[in-house]
Amino acid sequence: MAAVDIPAKHDMAHGDDHDHDHEHHQSFIRKYIFSEDHKTIARQYLFSGIFWAFLGGALSLIFRLQLGFPKMDMTFLKPILGKWIQEGKLDPEFYLALVTMHGTIMVFFVLTAGLSGTFSNFLIPLQIGARDMASGFLNMLSYWFFFLSSVIMLTSLFIETGPAAGGWTVYPPLSALPQALNGSGMGMTMWLVAMAFFIVSSLLGSINYITTVINLRTRGMSFSRLPLTIWAFFLTAVIGVLSFPVLFSAALLLIFDRSFGTSFYLSEIYIGGEALHYVGGSPLLYQHLFWFLGHPEVYIVLLPALGITSEIIATNSRKPIFGYRAMIGSMMAITVLSFVVWAHHMFVSGLNPFLGSIFMFLTLIIAVPSAVKAFNYITTLWRGNIVFTTGMLFSIGLVSVFISGGLTGIALGNSAIDIQLHDTYFVVAHFHLVMGSASFFGLMAGVYHWFPKMFGRMMDDKLGAIHFWGTFIGVYLVFFPMHYMGIAGFPRRYYSFTGFEVWKELYLDLTGFITIAAGFTALFQVLFLYNFIHSIFRGRRAPQNPWRSNTLEWTAPINPGHGNWVGEIPSVYRWPYDYSKPGAKEDFIPQHIPLWETPESNLSHEIEPGAVGSGGEKVAMDRQGDIEAPTIVNNKEEKGRIDVADSDKKE
Repeated sequence: MAAVDIPAKHDMAHGDDHDHDHEHHQSFIRKYIFSEDHKTIARQYLFSGIFWAFLGGALSLIFRLQLGFPKMDMTFLKPILGKWIQEGKLDPEFYLALVTMHGTIMVFFVLTAGLSGTFSNFLIPLQIGARDMASGFLNMLSYWFFFLSSVIMLTSLFIETGPAAGGWTVYPPLSALPQALNGSGMGMTMWLVAMAFFIVSSLLGSINYITTVINLRTRGMSFSRLPLTIWAFFLTAVIGVLSFPVLFSAALLLIFDRSFGTSFYLSEIYIGGEALHYVGGSPLLYQHLFWFLGHPEVYIVLLPALGITSEIIATNSRKPIFGYRAMIGSMMAITVLSFVVWAHHMFVSGLNPFLGSIFMFLTLIIAVPSAVKAFNYITTLWRGNIVFTTGMLFSIGLVSVFISGGLTGIALGNSAIDIQLHDTYFVVAHFHLVMGSASFFGLMAGVYHWFPKMFGRMMDDKLGAIHFWGTFIGVYLVFFPMHYMGIAGFPRRYYSFTGFEVWKELYLDLTGFITIAAGFTALFQVLFLYNFIHSIFRGRRAPQNPWRSNTLEWTAPINPGHGNWVGEIPSVYRWPYDYSKPGAKEDFIPQHIPLWETPESNLSHEIEPGAVGSGGEKVAMDRQGDIEAPTIVNNKEEKGRIDVADSDKKE
C-alpha cells in the first residue's frame, strides 16, 4: 500500500522550550525594538504604516484646500508650512511637491509596507504552523531598512528647497535636472535614496516570505490546504522579487544622470536658453522601467488585501469559500499577466499603435481573473449566515470599490478611449478606487479581524461600524464625481483652474464639495485611531478564537511568545474553510481537527490523492512518526497502520 504523503514537521531552533523560556530574559530593546519575532516586526510595520497614512492623508487635505477653495486665505497654515505660504496662498511648486509626496507615501509606505509588511509578517508563520520566519535576522533587517527609508523620506519634507516635486512617478527630465525647480534639488536626491533603501527592505521581506511558505509548513499543510491569505502573500512576494529590482535600476540610472553626468534619460535639453551637454538618452526608457514595476505594484498592493478579504468573508459568511482553486488560479493568472501590461500607461507616449493594441488586449484579459475573484466573493456571500463584524463590513466594502473601480479600468485599458481620458481626473478616480481605497479597506479589515491576536484585546465594534460607514460613504463622495470631471477633460495635477473659465464655471463648486467630503472622511480616521489606541490598553480581553475561525493562528495562545506554540505545533488535517458542514457539532471545524473526528458522511471530499492508497481505498492522517490512527475503508472505520516515508519522519 502506498505511503501517506505527509509533509515533515518543521520545528525551528527558536521553537524549542529552552529558547521559548529564554526570551523572557531579553532586554526591552532586544525584545521590542530590535526584535526577530515576526509578530513584533509585524506590529512595527503596522505602527509605521498608520503614522504614514495620517501624514499622507494630511498632505492631501492641504492640496485639496487649494483645489477646492482657490481664493481661500491659507495664512493659518503658515506656522506649519512656513515660507511655502506666500501672501496667504500655497506656493505652486510646493503644491506639486505635496502631490508627489502624498502619492509616494500612500503607494509605497502605507499600502505596500504597511499592508503587506504587517500581515505577511504576522500571518505567514501563524497560518502555516511555523515558529517564525525562515530568517528572523533578515526579517529584522527588512524592517530597519524600511525605517531608514522612512527617516530619509520624512527628513526631505523639512529641507530648505522642499521635498521631491515631480509626481509620484518622478519622470525625467524634470526629476533628472537639479536646476529645473526647487523640488528637483536635494529633495529629489533624498527621494531616490529613500526608495533605494525601501526596495532593499521589500526584497529582503519577499525572499523571507517565499522561503518560509515553501519550507516551513507544518505537518499536513500541503499547498492545497493553505489559506487564501497565504497564497496571496506568497504570490505578492514573487511579484516583488521579480519587479522591484527593475525600479531599483531605474532609480540608479536616474541618480547617475543627476550626479555623474550620464545621459540615460536625457538628450538635447535646454534650460533658460542654455543648451546642456546631455546627448543620446530617452525619458521613455525611464517610463518603461518604472511601469514594469508600476503595474505589478498595483497587485503588490491589491493581492494581500484580496487574500485578507477571502479569509474574512468565508469566516463571517459561515460557509466555505466559493471556488477555492479558481481563486488560486486567478491570483496566479494576475501574477503572470501583471508583468505584460505595463505599456498601457504609455498609450500617449508615441507608442506604436500595433504594440498598443497588443497591450490593450493583455490589459483587457487581466480583467478576467479579477472578475473571477469578485464573482467568487459575491457567491460566497450569497445565502451565507453573515456575521457583520467590522472586519466583514470593510471586506464587503472592498468588494464594492474593487468592482466599481475595476469597471472603469476597462475603459482606460482601451487605447482609443485612454487617449481622451489620460491625465484627467478619470484616472485619479479609477486609481484611488481600485487600488487606493480597495487596498485601504483590506488593511482596515485585517486590522479589525486580527487585532485580538495581535494585542489580546477586542476593538469596539460600534466605533468600528461608525468608522466603516463614514469611510465607505466618504470614499464614494470623494472619488465618484471625479469620473464625470475626467470625462469632460478636467486635467489632474493642476495647481489652479480659475484661469480657465470653462472649468471655473462648471466644476469649481464640485471641487469644493470633494474637498469637504475628503475632510469629512478624514474625521472618521481619527475615530479609528482613538479606537485602536484605546483598545490596545483598555479594550475587552479577547477570547481564544473570537471569530470561530478555522486557521491555525487561533490555536496559539492569546499572547503567544517567540515561537508561537508551547510544545508541539498542531498538525493539519483539512483545508481552512470547513464551515457549516452538515452533521458537525459546531459550524466550524479548525484545520487541526483530525478527519476521524468528523462525521463519517462528511469525509469523502477530504481525501487527497497524496493520502490515498494505490487503489484509492484507504486514508489515514498522522500523529507522529509511524502512524496508528483510524483509517477509512469503503466508508467504514477500522484500525490500521500506515508507514510514513523516511523523508517525512525528519524533525
